[in-house]
Amino acid sequence: MPDAARLVAAICISIVALIVSFQVIPLMPESTDFGWFLYVNPAIGAFVGWTVMGKRAGRGVASAINNGFGGVLVLVLWGLLIHSSVQMFDRAMANWYNNAFQALLAIVKFMAEYGLVLINPLVIFTMVAGGVLSGLATEYAWRTWR
Repeated sequence: MPDAARLVAAICISIVALIVSFQVIPLMPESTDFGWFLYVNPAIGAFVGWTVMGKRAGRGVASAINNGFGGVLVLVLWGLLIHSSVQMFDRAMANWYNNAFQALLAIVKFMAEYGLVLINPLVIFTMVAGGVLSGLATEYAWRTWR
């Protein structure tokens, strides 16, 4: 059921995803082709905010902060999975893998490599602060516009 908490959560996590995306771009090698990177991440953020954070609003301030942390964690996991899967699919179409198991292992490998890029103090601070603010904004929206 659509409500203000889901909308606010979707918007807030999308903004966090966009800011983190802009912070990650300089951390990657110069030859990296980002393609739809700046469009996909906020879309993932909107989906996560709507489905994960929005439905868990209304349980108090401490739960709101945990909700924000959980939303950012799910955002990171889905982002890593989607971008790693796209990278694997591109390589699979160029016949890099001999079987499906190698392709699935490549997804895990890419997720680990991309996850290491996220271990940057500025990126981590942005995700933590964005998660807290998103959780609090979602809780405020739930309390204000029921």
